[in-house]
Amino acid sequence: MESYAAAAQVYAAGLIFARIGALVMVVPGLGETSVPPRIRLAFAFLMTLMLAPVIAPSLPVPPTVSGVAGAVFKEVLIGLMIGTILRLFFTALATAGEVVSLQTTLSFAQTAAPGQAAPQTTLATFLSVLGVTLIMTTDLHHMFLAGMVRSYALFPFERPIPIADGATLAVRTAADSFRLGLQLAAPVVVFAIVFNVATGLVGRVMPQFQVFWVASPLIVLLGLSIFALSLGVIGMVWVDAYRALASTFVG
Repeated sequence: MESYAAAAQVYAAGLIFARIGALVMVVPGLGETSVPPRIRLAFAFLMTLMLAPVIAPSLPVPPTVSGVAGAVFKEVLIGLMIGTILRLFFTALATAGEVVSLQTTLSFAQTAAPGQAAPQTTLATFLSVLGVTLIMTTDLHHMFLAGMVRSYALFPFERPIPIADGATLAVRTAADSFRLGLQLAAPVVVFAIVFNVATGLVGRVMPQFQVFWVASPLIVLLGLSIFALSLGVIGMVWVDAYRALASTFVG
């Protein structure tokens, strides 16, 4: 390797690739399972080549082989931590889709989710694909790239991994994701409550009225109509919330 790069340069590139590669493998948009692994690895390698001249001078020199292994393990954990937190908030759209499906009696309609191994409801899959589309069309992926560079200022090589802070941020992100998912599905939830109360009153007043045969198609039709009308607001609210989360890593 000495004819192509010095040992210090290979060590620096390896550490940078460990963090960037781990982040790229799980970050939304770039880390989707529908993206071939070779494409993700090539992208991480290119990012490593671009960042190495800037970040390499700040690298400490490990005294032993065990120090090299520990440094690589630390960088992988930091990349996974950042990417997992960004991935956790992405589930807000899937949560909203699941809630809407439950309220419109469409939870039995399951489709294969591109970003998950297990299938999920059709509306949740649709919102997940919409989220990836919004990330790319609104240039949120540029903030991911900026966050990769900024991460070396937030988590420098000589500082230990902030496990407690990372766990706290992950828990808060998961809670905020679930809360936002319920808020995004709120129009359909409110409609479903009003509609179910109304059909219950009709059933009590007119016991001979076939509530099931009339209410089932109506709740699907009207629920999906409200969902379609609120889709633009859902996208804008989620993008703004996701941009606020990504800005914590960009600064």
